[in-house]
Amino acid sequence: MREYAIVAGKKLRCGYTTGSCAAAAAKAAVIMLLSGQNLEQVQLATPKGIVLNLDLEAITREKTAVTCAIRKDAGDDYDDTNHLLIYAKVEKISQPQILLVGGVGVGRVTKPGLSVPIGEAAINPIPRKMLTTEVEKIKQQYAYAAGLKITIFVPGGEEVAKKTFNPRLGIINGISILGTSGIVEPMSEKALLDTIHVEMDMLKAKGIKLLPVFFGNYGVDFARHSLHLDLEDYVVCSNFIGETLDYAVYSGFTQLLLIGHAGKLIKVAQGVMNTHSRIADCRTEVLAVEALLLGASREVGQRLYMATTTEEALNILAKESILEPVMAKVMKRISYYLTQRVQGKLTVGAIMFSMQQQLLGKNKEADLLLTNLKTEGKLR
Repeated sequence: MREYAIVAGKKLRCGYTTGSCAAAAAKAAVIMLLSGQNLEQVQLATPKGIVLNLDLEAITREKTAVTCAIRKDAGDDYDDTNHLLIYAKVEKISQPQILLVGGVGVGRVTKPGLSVPIGEAAINPIPRKMLTTEVEKIKQQYAYAAGLKITIFVPGGEEVAKKTFNPRLGIINGISILGTSGIVEPMSEKALLDTIHVEMDMLKAKGIKLLPVFFGNYGVDFARHSLHLDLEDYVVCSNFIGETLDYAVYSGFTQLLLIGHAGKLIKVAQGVMNTHSRIADCRTEVLAVEALLLGASREVGQRLYMATTTEEALNILAKESILEPVMAKVMKRISYYLTQRVQGKLTVGAIMFSMQQQLLGKNKEADLLLTNLKTEGKLR
């Protein structure tokens, strides 16, 4: 790949998806099977409009079948599937159809809510379309009217899948063949958002209406150990609280409970809906302003403003005996901005905690949602 993206001021090389690998490998195998010629490279047009020229590996021929592989290249993006060989085995069959199946190392869907039906190989719709479109073109080119069975398999895929989201999504025994554009963009926020949306779709398909949302694992641990919630179904939104709220409204959830560490959640008190530090950081400013409005001295306000971490600022508030009233003010502002974002279309509760101070605050909606979770014992 010689395509690049500028991310956080750095020039980073793009890569190509497992979906592109599977489609290209299948295309090459079909050409070799129907033409009898040998190939070293195959060309693939991606949905993004970028044309890839990909080297072929591990070519094997049988009487009525050809197998070859493309090595996954994620560019400068961190990707557990990077460098895996994505294989396609193409066999002639009598039925006039293209039969696409998943072999070893390709996951199988076991839960509803995904874009692939239960029991099917985890080959997503766009890679399926890329593959079948290319294969149909080759069939027409060589006037081949009979059918083809195409098996996509990934040696080592089952082990690599354990490091991905697949186990949580109910995809077992392998990786997914993914990609909407065919191209991997370095540190792509879209890829993470797509995963968040998939998880929300699955919970909605299970009939869940009350959606617990966390920024990360700290929040999950706090909910289990300090709030004594028996959580199984929830979503981790990372920094994307705004997009998560939007998708919750779109998906038809009726209640959402956001539980977060102060280092993230305080930013929402200023209307910040992407909490990544490179987007915005207003934590100590919020705490300093609220403290000053409650009568804290200028010296205390300066110490809060200059605090290096949120935990340090919270300790200052605790020593000044104004932690509780400041948190009450902050929670009101958080509740306001959350309600504004969802336009009143669902009930949003919020709970804030810190590693040292533990529970810092919650809005009135949070009490109701906590009661629902604890009394029902499930998130429905």
